[in-house]
Amino acid sequence: MRRREPVLPPPAPVQPAPALSPALRVLVGLAAAVIALAGLFFARDVAGPLVLAAVIVIICHPVRYPLERRGWPRWAATTSVIVVAYLILVVLGLLLFFAGTQFVRLVADYSDQLQATAQSAMSWLSSFGLNAEVTGAAASVLQPSTIVSFVASLGGTAVGILTALFFVFAYVIFMAADGSRYAHAETSFGAVAGPMLQRFRDFNSGVRRYYVVNASFGAVVAIIDGLALWALGIPAPAVWAILAFVTNFIPNIGFVIGLIPPALLALVVGGWPLTLAVIAIYAVVNVTLQVLIQPKFVSDAVSLSLTLSFFSVIFWTFIIGPLGAILSIPLTLLVRALVLDPDPGARWLRWLSGDSVTADPDPPHQPA
Repeated sequence: MRRREPVLPPPAPVQPAPALSPALRVLVGLAAAVIALAGLFFARDVAGPLVLAAVIVIICHPVRYPLERRGWPRWAATTSVIVVAYLILVVLGLLLFFAGTQFVRLVADYSDQLQATAQSAMSWLSSFGLNAEVTGAAASVLQPSTIVSFVASLGGTAVGILTALFFVFAYVIFMAADGSRYAHAETSFGAVAGPMLQRFRDFNSGVRRYYVVNASFGAVVAIIDGLALWALGIPAPAVWAILAFVTNFIPNIGFVIGLIPPALLALVVGGWPLTLAVIAIYAVVNVTLQVLIQPKFVSDAVSLSLTLSFFSVIFWTFIIGPLGAILSIPLTLLVRALVLDPDPGARWLRWLSGDSVTADPDPPHQPA
């Protein structure tokens, strides 16, 4: 009998060599990122309001779900989302307008005291042997003209923001209408669009959790700061409470920005003892809540490392301007959702960014 020849498995297909080496792929990716960011930088006057409108629509979008479950037509639910978004914008605009006008009035009312405090600061610094240029530069912070010019620059920024708000109001209408359409994408495309839709659902959920956490902590900090400043006799405590609430949306360094104006005003009206009291209150309340406790809740809500959160503020402020400080976390989450989440080989980069991913399990053993 003839001996049966063993049946050999077919040879494995030869994988073609990659067209680009890993180092060259990294360089090409970095070059593409630089080009995209440069375009975003030059278009920041349009991109900033666009991102702000998108974030507001994301926050307000869940309003439509209980209305649709109660049988409301889609257009009515969309209108409700737009109304809630407009209410948020109007309330924030009124708060900022009130704080700005009160701040200008304070500068006018305390101009003489500011001038006297500046002269006193120059004399105190000169007693340490510092030259006139250094003392003049340090004391110029309290000069009324410096503060007025700073307020004027803020006024110019406010005009730019109001101009941008026109685009924001228009964007909100379009995005809210499109949001109702995209909500039914999975029923139209089935499992094909499932992974991508899940990534954007996770992104939207992270953005909402982030702003809920920040708004909650910001409200607590603003109330405590406002009451403490009122008890100390600091003028216009409501202004500084609003400032504390707004700056709470700037990760890590927001409390410093919110501390400087009331501390300087305390120096003018009450001298160093009152200034130290204001700094002590902010150190206890704001540092404890905003620096020690809040980042933990934010990190759990959006799965971003503290280092990346801090870097995001600086980076996105440079790219799209002042709005970048408030929108830094959503923008970073968007980049991670678009660049890292679809790539299975980037799991370690997601883990490095703070995401709670785990290593891939061992692949099952294939039979020989």
